[in-house]
Amino acid sequence: MIRFAALFPGQGSQHPGMGRSLASAFPVSRETLERADAALGVPLSATCFEGTDAQLARTETTQPAILAVSIAALRALEERGARPSASAGHSLGEWSANVAAGTIAFEDAVRAVRRRGAFMQEAVPAGEGAMAAILGLDAPAIGAICARVAGDEVVSPANFNGAGQIVIAGHAAAVQRACEAALAAGARRAVPLPVSAPFHCALMRPAAERLNDVVGAMAWSDPSHPVYTNVDAAPVTTAAQARQALLAQVASPVRWQEEIERMAADGHRVFVEVGPGKVLSGLVRRIVKEAVVLNVSDPETLEQSVRTLEEAA
Repeated sequence: MIRFAALFPGQGSQHPGMGRSLASAFPVSRETLERADAALGVPLSATCFEGTDAQLARTETTQPAILAVSIAALRALEERGARPSASAGHSLGEWSANVAAGTIAFEDAVRAVRRRGAFMQEAVPAGEGAMAAILGLDAPAIGAICARVAGDEVVSPANFNGAGQIVIAGHAAAVQRACEAALAAGARRAVPLPVSAPFHCALMRPAAERLNDVVGAMAWSDPSHPVYTNVDAAPVTTAAQARQALLAQVASPVRWQEEIERMAADGHRVFVEVGPGKVLSGLVRRIVKEAVVLNVSDPETLEQSVRTLEEAA
């Protein structure tokens, strides 16, 4: 058995056509996507294969679509004899990580993240929230800037992505003030992000409260391998811990750099990003320079990754 640390992407990694080649090449991937369609009662896979950028950008569609394609890729990889020894995911991806560990059933996760996406979208009226990536300032400096300019609004660090990139989120005007202050303090860039809501900040607390009822109705099992969490960058090994981490992360920052550093410190050296895109692969290469970093998003990358995993075993 080939072992690796599996990483699962979050919102923003979606793209038209994702999952189509996997479904064509691997019956287990096609079956996985068909199970997602049945669980939701809508043709999610058709949206993945044929939908537009705008259709895939709707949060309540984006989240189950990325999870479904990620698990479709994982199942094809597992058929080749490769299984995770640990898993982690960026925001939404932490749900995929728990599916990989058997903490929650795939169908339950697909249904839950569709509601998670809707709750997050509905937590803040359109246009009132924003996110931006700040490049070139450290976390204490950005935290201090956010605290200074917030006033009676919300703005705070939302993603500690590593490689000199920290994303902030909150009320749109407060995010703009923080961007201007960051540039004045020496940030290289302050880049507004094309998102539909200000994720991972206090404005998402209503979404977390609504999600609590959803997760309370789901069946949970202890994970079969450690799942590293966004909220505290530590591994969880029980169902209760995993459930609480998924609830807490909705309105808390994603500590991705610390999470990857902790995984490396715990001995994980081979990381495979499983699902659409390569965003996490690029971050991991900059956080842990000696790591072996692969990705699986289509049949070609799957074959390349299997060969490298076999050589590294």
